[in-house]
Amino acid sequence: MDSAAAREQALDAAERLFYGRGVQCVGMDEIRGACGLSLKRLYQLFPAKEQLVEAYLERRDERWRGRLAAYVERHDDPEERILAVFDRLHEWFGEDGFRGCAWINSYGELGATSPRVAAQVRAHKRAFRAYLAGLVADAGLPGTLAGQLFLLAEGAMVTAGITGSARPAREARETARLLLRAR
Repeated sequence: MDSAAAREQALDAAERLFYGRGVQCVGMDEIRGACGLSLKRLYQLFPAKEQLVEAYLERRDERWRGRLAAYVERHDDPEERILAVFDRLHEWFGEDGFRGCAWINSYGELGATSPRVAAQVRAHKRAFRAYLAGLVADAGLPGTLAGQLFLLAEGAMVTAGITGSARPAREARETARLLLRAR
């Protein structure tokens, strides 16, 4: 198996285990067992667990933001695109196995001790906020609205992860709709 395929195999297993149970609960030996690679091969690909966590978050970021953009782009109206962010969150929160935001969870576990993980989490959150700012600008709305929408979305993520309910996305969407109307 070539390195790219082995890397993807390891990342698939790491994502399942880290997202499903938490980073600190899962050891490299368990990832090895789940991905079918030897421990030696796994450490050749990721010399430290922290590097595997970083790669997992980076790959998940690309996929998560890609799914969000694809969902939002189905709408033509710029304000509907903003509200579609919350519709996508509602869909995500309702998925089987939803455990909250992978970046918030990882930061809670490792943010104080892993600068690499903290940097990956901050990069994801900056990119999400910038995405919202772009939607706000496209709608011709004041830039300050982006920060408000970001906080609504982030609050919905945390609340949905804790409660196990998709309802926070609907509540955040309604608040976003009110904010859009107030502008």
